[in-house]
Amino acid sequence: MPATASSHEPYELYYWPSIPGRGELVRLALEDSDTPYVDVAREPHGMAALQKLLRGGAAPRPFAPPFLKYGELVLAQTAAILYWLGPRVGLVGSSEAERAHAHQHQLTIADLIDEAHDVHHPIASSLYYDDQKPEAARRAADFVKERLPKYFAYFEDALVANGGGRLVGSAISYADLSLVHLHEGLTYAFPNAMDRLVSRIPHVCALADTVRARSRLAAYLASPRRLPFDERGIFRHYPELDP
Repeated sequence: MPATASSHEPYELYYWPSIPGRGELVRLALEDSDTPYVDVAREPHGMAALQKLLRGGAAPRPFAPPFLKYGELVLAQTAAILYWLGPRVGLVGSSEAERAHAHQHQLTIADLIDEAHDVHHPIASSLYYDDQKPEAARRAADFVKERLPKYFAYFEDALVANGGGRLVGSAISYADLSLVHLHEGLTYAFPNAMDRLVSRIPHVCALADTVRARSRLAAYLASPRRLPFDERGIFRHYPELDP
């Protein structure tokens, strides 16, 4: 914990206020661990504060949200934030190997999130989906046939290799929370493709049930603070991409 921060000072999460996006993975860790935090961009003048940091209000300057501020520390990139935050909020074990393996899983989750985004934006993020529909259809066909099964087979194997219930260690980690959010987002975006995978990933599905039932997380998921998936975020449901 930085010496410049009080032990009672809340964390400050900076992310776009209208979509779950990548910031939700950090938010889930803070909510599940009952860690006080301020969701800055949802506060009055919060977007101005976010833009100030993006323009160079911290060193090194964040490239893009999400970023987390604690005292004088400003840290960007979801996986890096969770690697730093996890030990401080009790969402990863104490061994160096467990922390490294949780980070490894988080980076793999990030890879799949990027691939999911690129299904509906295969040419350029600056273009609308309607500007790249033919390319998105080709990308989606490969994604649901090859990439989704490959990634989820990996996560299923990782759970089995660790005893069946967790990705690392014996307790829920931030990587487990992120995997469950990934599973939920992809189920929203590709319900048919994910339904075809259900029988092949029983441990992933069981982990999702376990995580969503955790008391603090369940309360958050049922609250209006939990933003729904929609066609503005990473996980978008276009029926033509999920035959």
